[in-house]
Amino acid sequence: MSDARLPAGSGWRAHPEADADADAEARRAAQGEEAARQLRAYTRLTRRRALLLVAVALLIAASLLVDLSSGPSGLPLATLLRTLFERASADPANAVIVWQIRLPYAVMALAVGAALGLSGAEMQTILNNPLASPYTLGVSAAAAFGASLAIVLDLAIPGVAQTWIVSANAFVFAFASALVLDLVARWRGMSTAGVVLMGIALVFSFHALVELMQFIASADALQGLVFWTLGSLARADWPKIGVLAAALAIALPLSMKNAWALTALRLGEDRAASFGIDVKRLRLGTLLRVAVLSALAVSFVGTIGFVGLIAPHVARALFGEDHRFYLPGSLLLGALMLSMASIASKLLIPGVLIPVGIVTALVGIPLFLGIVVRSQGGSA
Repeated sequence: MSDARLPAGSGWRAHPEADADADAEARRAAQGEEAARQLRAYTRLTRRRALLLVAVALLIAASLLVDLSSGPSGLPLATLLRTLFERASADPANAVIVWQIRLPYAVMALAVGAALGLSGAEMQTILNNPLASPYTLGVSAAAAFGASLAIVLDLAIPGVAQTWIVSANAFVFAFASALVLDLVARWRGMSTAGVVLMGIALVFSFHALVELMQFIASADALQGLVFWTLGSLARADWPKIGVLAAALAIALPLSMKNAWALTALRLGEDRAASFGIDVKRLRLGTLLRVAVLSALAVSFVGTIGFVGLIAPHVARALFGEDHRFYLPGSLLLGALMLSMASIASKLLIPGVLIPVGIVTALVGIPLFLGIVVRSQGGSA
């Protein structure tokens, strides 16, 4: 039978190979369009997250100006800017108020908030627990006990200057508690939930020891200890700010270097290990950074609760799990939160400077309860 005799509608194709090539070409074109669409969506998402970081940074700058202008002797914005940028020609009284009192106070709020925000973000990642933070895992409580030994019993590290005794003791105990937490967890092979429970046990243990110090303290020592444990930025000075800023300058690049590995860790330890990530080494290095930053922050200003817990949750809602944005976002949001708490501590009761730890606790407790309820609802 010749080809000419076949019915026109018989469905016979003269060139099946050409049709197959055309179908493959169409599939490749569709795949290319889908890949281009996903790339455009990813580019838009990345740009949006970068703009959010810039927006938070601008809010921090605005909050810093409000913090500097707030206080018993209010300073107009023009006077404040002149004192900041033209110190030589500024009024001497205003220069003292801004440069020696308010600026160290405000900058310390930013530095401590940044340190606690970054520490909380990394701690929640390596422990895979939304309730992990330096405050809830006993680092702050250990620092309080170290400070109480210096304030009540005058026990200090040999060779430490008098002005640094309380901070040095607090740092040593906070850093040691974080290391003990990691060593015991690795020795016993604890799960992340077990590490959190052990941290809670450390909180209660150190709180009991601090209460013992309060029981045996003299009236003057008791007053100093209670004021320290409330958390206050009034002890801020430029040497302490320099130490904390240097620690942040070292820790943040190391954190960003491990951003991809920390993002992979959020998928689970087994998945991260399949990507060639040394999970134990990653967790140890991260915990060391967290220990240094949180110990320095708490040792300089006392117990500041909930910043390291709340800031990472807000950052996760804004920036997602990509740690290239999540980590700096947590750092900036922690700085913004404590700066705003600093403003509130001066404005809630006119003429009275409330310890900033009280403000963060009052704001943080309802947010903490909301996180607990949401996490329990998500696991149900």
